[in-house]
Amino acid sequence: MQKVSQQQLIDKAVSLLADGTVSCVLGWTKGEFDYDITPALFTDEASLRQGFVWNDFCGANFSKYLVAKTRKCEGKILVFLKPCDTYSFNQLLTEHRFDREKVYAVGIPCEGMADIDKVKAICGDGISSIDCNGEKMAVQTIYEDAPVQVDASSVLAERCINCKSKKHVAYDELMGDEGDVIDSARFDEVAKLEAMTPDERFTFWQNELSRCIRCNACRDACPACTCEVCVFNNPKSGVENKSPANSFEEKMFHIIRAFHVAGRCTDCGECSRVCPQNIPLHLLNRKFIKDMNECYGEYQAGAEVGSRAPLVNYTTDDLEPGEVFNGRDSDA
Repeated sequence: MQKVSQQQLIDKAVSLLADGTVSCVLGWTKGEFDYDITPALFTDEASLRQGFVWNDFCGANFSKYLVAKTRKCEGKILVFLKPCDTYSFNQLLTEHRFDREKVYAVGIPCEGMADIDKVKAICGDGISSIDCNGEKMAVQTIYEDAPVQVDASSVLAERCINCKSKKHVAYDELMGDEGDVIDSARFDEVAKLEAMTPDERFTFWQNELSRCIRCNACRDACPACTCEVCVFNNPKSGVENKSPANSFEEKMFHIIRAFHVAGRCTDCGECSRVCPQNIPLHLLNRKFIKDMNECYGEYQAGAEVGSRAPLVNYTTDDLEPGEVFNGRDSDA
């Protein structure tokens, strides 16, 4: 697949600003570290050429940012979308969360983003710089004289290893080559959990969710979580942005959130990417997706604008509870 360079993206953004197609650009910029890439809004050529970044750590899904940014940006906003981002883009359009006429979407190819924890596992902490250059990245630490050469393919994020699609399902303009929907192995880990006994599964999730510090990063990054006011911000809920007081509250936040996004989750993996405790939250959502595929036929949220998820689309052919549980392990 033909890749696009950082310079190509900058030139494209500058060109669209110059001819008036857009008035601002949603892109990436470097944070405190080379791997700390964060979203940023650019409004002129100088800031683009000075601060715009495109490398193996530009993992943020920009779709959710459009909900707020389209309200603040005068005129159209340019957004660069990786293939997986376009599914969230379509899903948010289906939910009428932003004005499509205020967005100019440019699809860009992606061969996967890096997981900084995997890089640190190879090179250790104390990373002072990372030079991403194609198939290799040169990682310089404060403890070594020469940079460590790391194969980019060996440090791919889990969601990229099990990418569901290299095909863009929404864009105004496409840069580089178009990819295909992939026959992904993304449900393999879910199948392993289903093969466990109920007690083993309970122990697994108890261990994982016990690490949650209720920072709300998963909710804040999730494109499916765009409520104006979250129930967990309601001071009358009893669970307003606080650390869990007991094991029930510990699990309730993530279980409620999983039900909230069921049928709308595009499996972009943002929840797991931003979790500081490395909880595999995407597995909860994939379980829901896998079950819906098996019970209602394959459905991919965001594949088309306007498509209705099985859980919100009643038909007379819907499964009855007995059809689901008879002859099947109800604990799976």
